[in-house]
Amino acid sequence: MSGIGEAMHGAPAAALAAGAPAPAAAEHPLRWYWRAFFGNKLTVVACIFLIILAISAVFAPWVTPFDPDDQSLFMRNMPPMTMPEAGGSIPHILGTDQLGRDELSRLIFGGRISLAVGLVSVLVSGTAGTILGLLAGYYRGVVDDVIMRLVDVQMGFPSLLLALFVLYVVGGGVVNVIFILAVTRWMVYARVTRSLVLTYRENVFIEAARATGATDRRIILRHLLPNLLSPIVVLATLEVAYMILTEAALSFLGLGIQPPQSSWGLMLSQGRQYITTAWWLVTFPGLAILLTALSLNLLATWARSVTDPAQRWRYFQGPEAGGGRRA
Repeated sequence: MSGIGEAMHGAPAAALAAGAPAPAAAEHPLRWYWRAFFGNKLTVVACIFLIILAISAVFAPWVTPFDPDDQSLFMRNMPPMTMPEAGGSIPHILGTDQLGRDELSRLIFGGRISLAVGLVSVLVSGTAGTILGLLAGYYRGVVDDVIMRLVDVQMGFPSLLLALFVLYVVGGGVVNVIFILAVTRWMVYARVTRSLVLTYRENVFIEAARATGATDRRIILRHLLPNLLSPIVVLATLEVAYMILTEAALSFLGLGIQPPQSSWGLMLSQGRQYITTAWWLVTFPGLAILLTALSLNLLATWARSVTDPAQRWRYFQGPEAGGGRRA
């Protein structure tokens, strides 16, 4: 059966011909992935940042230095490292906003919303798109025509413009933003999944499964889906970054997350009028969006490299050959 497993125990012929040493035959795939991961410094830094971000978002009530909703007009637009009005040992590390609220605390709580929107919308759109792509690629015929024409029609509309129109009609909010982002991006998964299924469905292992009397459901779930997980996971990682950026754009335009809830895009929108007098109100939310999207893209690039038979041979080389240094 083709898939990740068969490529973990051998390198492409071109790589072996070039003299790249193959890994030990008995090396466990997880151990190989672990070694390849720590061989790429940028991926390690990106993963550490994402882990810290996820932990701070999950445990936001316990890690924030101040209540993100506490207001003080006497402390409005104070620069970073300003001590609180009532005294204390912890300063406002990232300053305060236009209502005197702690910027770091709001950034952490805003990260909960931004990450939740990105992850949940990708989970919904990825599940729906993968299922429809599997059905279209496996059954072909009328099923394929209907699903692909629906994909073509929806991809003819700009996704951001469609999201703006729908949110203008139904209103903003977390649930509405997640729904509209999922609706506007399921086609990407459907097209990728369908193209992969069309490649695999004529392979020998599928013919062997049919010959043994396996049902369509078993072939799809036990033979096709496991071979699709690697590219779909890489695509989903990239889509999380896209969803976070899109949510930030929608919130910046006033049609995404609505107060009193907060997200990084909404923080940018609220702070843009003070950009000349309180630069920190837009700088830190912008950096949070930038670093999160960059880290997700670096992680996805590494994952694509180690699961691609044409590129993973680089990780079979020793440190002296530079193997594992790049994704």
